Amino acid sequence: MKLDYAINRIHCVHPFGISRSTHDYYDIVYIYIEKDGIIGKGEAAPSNRYGEHTQDIVSALNEGIHIDERMIDIDNFIQNVTPQCKNIKSLEVAISMALLDWYCQYKQLPLYKFFNASRNNAPNTSYTISIGDMALIPEKIKESKPYKIIKVKLGVSKEKDKEIINSIRECTDTLIRVDANEGWDLDTGLEMSRWLADRNIEFIEQPFHSTNLKDTAELKKKSPLPLIADENSINSNDVKTLKGVFDGINIKLMKCGNLFEAKKMIDLARENQMKVMIGCMIESSVAITAASHLSPLVDFADLDGNLLIKDDPYVGVKIIDGKIILPKANGLGVKLSKAATNNKLK
Repeated sequence: MKLDYAINRIHCVHPFGISRSTHDYYDIVYIYIEKDGIIGKGEAAPSNRYGEHTQDIVSALNEGIHIDERMIDIDNFIQNVTPQCKNIKSLEVAISMALLDWYCQYKQLPLYKFFNASRNNAPNTSYTISIGDMALIPEKIKESKPYKIIKVKLGVSKEKDKEIINSIRECTDTLIRVDANEGWDLDTGLEMSRWLADRNIEFIEQPFHSTNLKDTAELKKKSPLPLIADENSINSNDVKTLKGVFDGINIKLMKCGNLFEAKKMIDLARENQMKVMIGCMIESSVAITAASHLSPLVDFADLDGNLLIKDDPYVGVKIIDGKIILPKANGLGVKLSKAATNNKLK
């Protein structure tokens, strides 16, 4: 199998702000695995939050990574591929995407069938309103109109967070999911959870820093809203430790390591009676489509990363009236957009 890659910059429609940072663009790396005239595609969208950077991915790739079709087996993948990725989880998951895309095309089946998922059971996705210029909120709400759920980034301060929600509520009564991105302390979490409970909020994601499980467990006892782990939910090793602390977990491919691991997290969460959401970073349609193939197996989807950029070079999963519509094609079902300008992409 031949492994190739290309670097590509994607630009946000609006500056994407969370409690920790704001970005106008992201540099991502596409992975290509080729054999027998079939190209498997994967995407690495590294996050500074987890100490991953595009240049580290390129460095690891330039050192050489060996891939063959035997690594489609989870044990072989973990034994042979994972060590070559130098603990860069976004690179590891990109290779797993490309390998599974190649394999499923070779076997002539869509990726969701590989995971025994039903295309008809894909859920609605939320649409994210990030932290930023308050004057843009009406425009962002207008852009979110096709979606039945919006996700709102909070975690600035009690006053600012309430201002954001009040401004949104002046525009729409759509169901909201709140993501504090580790931005609150216990007092803020207690006040905000009670205040938010009267404003058509579905749940609160990651209220406190990932090291603060004690306060999270305390908030869970008193919050009228469910709590969903994000930064605390990295891989399958975390799931059992979060039972009784959170009501559910958010799985993001870029931090869990590979698609096999994501499926394992879903199964473990079910065994521990926890809800499951599948989420994303700011990503293009390659990674979003890969995650979407797992979405029929979860309770909630937050797969809008490709909707928040203006120059997605690929097309794949579609959203119609807020619902995820999986491709019927074999593998991931993604292809280059006609508007793609980077001639290194495949």
